[in-house]
Amino acid sequence: MKRSMVATAGLLISTGALADSLQGVDRMVCATEQIQLCVEGDECYDVPPSEASIPSFLVVDLKKKLLSTTKGSAENRTTAIANLSRVDGHIYIQGVDRGRAFSFVIEEDTGRMTVAVSRDGTTVTVFGACTSTEL
Repeated sequence: MKRSMVATAGLLISTGALADSLQGVDRMVCATEQIQLCVEGDECYDVPPSEASIPSFLVVDLKKKLLSTTKGSAENRTTAIANLSRVDGHIYIQGVDRGRAFSFVIEEDTGRMTVAVSRDGTTVTVFGACTSTEL
């Protein structure tokens, strides 16, 4: 169950990516730097992204309200964004996919990303960075 939850947690994996300003950007690529899994009544565990069997990058398209894997990913997944807002220099993204609720907070100035994914008795927290797809 631990691997399954992490695999659906994000469409993400570690790359040590550098963050970028996302002010005015509507399409970006995000990558994780750290993943932690918590189980109700148990402890939280650091999960090495390289062992999570999840795609390397996540494409965030704010105009189309979609999260998707990149073309090079082993998984071909797309998830609709149910709620999207830009408030006080932050991008907030929320939705539900495969019985899991997800919530992103992305800082527009730095591109820093925090993601929470949850389902009954289990949460996954992802920290990472996003950059514009524009050159």
